[in-house]
Amino acid sequence: MGGAGPLGAGPGLGAGGGRAGPLGRGWTACCRKRAIDAVARKWSGCRSAAPAVKAEACVCGLRQATDMASATAPAAAAPTLAPPLQQLRHLAEELRLLLPRVRGELTELERATAGAGSGRGRARGRGVGRLGRRRGAGLGRGRYLLLPQLFHSPPFGPHTPHLQVGEAQETTEEFNREMFWRRLNEAAVTVSREATTLTTVFSQLPLPSPQETQKFCEQVHAAIKAFIAVYYLLPKDQGITLRKLVRGATLDIVDGMAQLMEVLSITPTQSPENNDLISYNSVWVACQQMPQMPRDNKAAALLMLTKNVDFVKDAHEEMERAVEECDPYSGLLNDTDENNSDNHNDEDDVLGFPSNQDLYWSEDDQELIIPCLALVRASKACLKKIRILVAENGKKDQVAQLDDIVDISDEISPSVDDLALSIYPPMCHLTVRINSAKLVSVLKKALEITKASHVTPQPEDSWIPLLINAIDHCMNRIKELTQSELEL
Repeated sequence: MGGAGPLGAGPGLGAGGGRAGPLGRGWTACCRKRAIDAVARKWSGCRSAAPAVKAEACVCGLRQATDMASATAPAAAAPTLAPPLQQLRHLAEELRLLLPRVRGELTELERATAGAGSGRGRARGRGVGRLGRRRGAGLGRGRYLLLPQLFHSPPFGPHTPHLQVGEAQETTEEFNREMFWRRLNEAAVTVSREATTLTTVFSQLPLPSPQETQKFCEQVHAAIKAFIAVYYLLPKDQGITLRKLVRGATLDIVDGMAQLMEVLSITPTQSPENNDLISYNSVWVACQQMPQMPRDNKAAALLMLTKNVDFVKDAHEEMERAVEECDPYSGLLNDTDENNSDNHNDEDDVLGFPSNQDLYWSEDDQELIIPCLALVRASKACLKKIRILVAENGKKDQVAQLDDIVDISDEISPSVDDLALSIYPPMCHLTVRINSAKLVSVLKKALEITKASHVTPQPEDSWIPLLINAIDHCMNRIKELTQSELEL
């Protein structure tokens, strides 16, 4: 007992006591706690010793018991990394989980914890999202460790400030436009480089090891998170239209990278369709477009207005072409008619095929199409005039008015599409009337907002009343031609 140290007096705990072997083979946390409690009770009961001596002996005994437990406890088995392709698939899932946050949507976990006060902090302490829970639950049950340090490694560890979903980062510092765009372009270059590296590595044999794949995945995820973090630095006061464009580019990059991960995990080598190169190209193109993006809200507004003009122009040309040829479905059903003419013995109505009445316009239909085409032409003229006013008179600091003009202009193209689709046979005149009224309402609202904004220095300009009169004339004619349908 004398040479056994403080633990020698305890039964079965002595260095030469015969129970060290079993402890070495099966030491548990429960046994360790009981041993430490026994030592503490023993030395705290020595009333003859001085308090300092008792305290020192107690600490010595506790330390020796802990060291012995640590030395004899079996080493925990190191977690096994998932195979390379499984890691790629998991990374694709994690990247897709970022898309709702960039769009400004709440995830299921965030909706469940909304308004719970410190719920977000508790969730972050338990592990970020599904990966944190999966990683903690998987160890010790023979599961793979997929990406062990994905969310807890700098610069995206648990101490990273949490941003509101889809919101710009709030800061008291003045926004530096040049620095923002430089950082965004650098982040895009990094994403493109990681996509190139990953495509090169996984497009040939042999595939990298699980350890190398883990490193590649962490680098890709860090590059994507860095790009998103830069996007969040763009404040709302720089313009909602500009933020929407940058958000769209961010979504394209994240979604493109997720698609690349999925393709590489399915056909990693010698893909006959070169799907990996196609997916890589989509990421590369999205990154290459960053330097050409508008730098201010006025430029962003002009870009959106130009797109809307092109959309309406295409719809108008398609409608005119169909009217000139008097065949709205020209080229769409010719092959079908030829292939089935011999099989159906000239039947007028074949199941699954439209009848002759459903393929062509009646005389009443053709008469109604004329004011509809005029209304679409007025829509195109309205958008062109608004774009010219914004280009000539728009001010970069008037971001709110520019956003209002773009918002209402974005409604014109979908309304034109609805009207264009409703004129195809079989035509429902009541539907044409409803869609025309909807388009007229949007056009008048767009003209009112434009007239009241700073882009129209002379609100009494004659072009606005003239355009409104033309729109009213078209709508009145449509009402006359559809009045009979309304009375039925």
